[in-house]
Amino acid sequence: MRTLIFLLVLCCFYSGVSAQSNFFNSKDAYLGQQRPNDTPRIFAQQMLVPDSGIAMGRSAFSADGKEFYYANAMHWFTTKGNRLRYLKYEGNKWRGPFVLNYAYFSPTFSIDGKSMYFAGRGDGKHSYVFISHRNKTGWTNPVVFLAKNYGLYEFMPTNSGTFYVASNGNAGNVKDYNTYDFCTLTITKTDTVIKSLGPVINTPAFDGDFYVAPDESYMIISYKEKPDYECELGITFRKPDHSWTTPLNLGPLINDGDAHRWGEYVTPDGKYLIYTKGTSEKDCHLYWVRFDGLKAKLRKEALGK
Repeated sequence: MRTLIFLLVLCCFYSGVSAQSNFFNSKDAYLGQQRPNDTPRIFAQQMLVPDSGIAMGRSAFSADGKEFYYANAMHWFTTKGNRLRYLKYEGNKWRGPFVLNYAYFSPTFSIDGKSMYFAGRGDGKHSYVFISHRNKTGWTNPVVFLAKNYGLYEFMPTNSGTFYVASNGNAGNVKDYNTYDFCTLTITKTDTVIKSLGPVINTPAFDGDFYVAPDESYMIISYKEKPDYECELGITFRKPDHSWTTPLNLGPLINDGDAHRWGEYVTPDGKYLIYTKGTSEKDCHLYWVRFDGLKAKLRKEALGK
């Protein structure tokens, strides 16, 4: 009996240690910001932009939640003066922001967390993907990972090894953004195969900004694009046959009037959606909102489960 009691106490102890070791459950997680519910709120504005410019585009937390990367741009629609910045949790406090590099944006971790993909360097064509690798002191300088004569916009990896990207690889000029589709991209030793995800989620207009879950179970997309790129956020789920459901709107609390919405990103614990919203440079910010419950509700609506 004593042995049984000891084992039960030991199990409870280690369960408590395991729960406490999950940084995302701590008060310091997410830069120590007050958590939002169903109504989006601006994310860490003063921490991210303590000096000048705008925090915008896709951001990224490390898998353990103790690093946060984002683009600090000077203006919309240009990389001039852009800085990729980060904050790091060390010594029981968040430190930064520090500058990781210049003229890059859209930081995206590799699945194993040992590398990071970027767009940038002012090529103006969105036809390059850059990569950095972790080393003992931080990150290596970005080098070209992929270069094509077609668009490679908002590049993202998945668990299967398939990449997702917005591209006009199937048709059109790289500068004609109306030809961009949401696509999959497969890289082999001898070839790069790009394939549109089809008309259910793609339109004759620009289809470019998105987030795909690592397991490819869903995508959050900017859709209903207007000529000036004002849009709404929607979600599409992958069916068992690998086709995609008709996008469902994320609702009036997120899509609260005309605005540019892009940079979709879901935190590694799956709880929060972070995205960029603005009607101009002056009111452009990163926003965040509770997402896991909304996703479950919309998944049931789309797939019946």
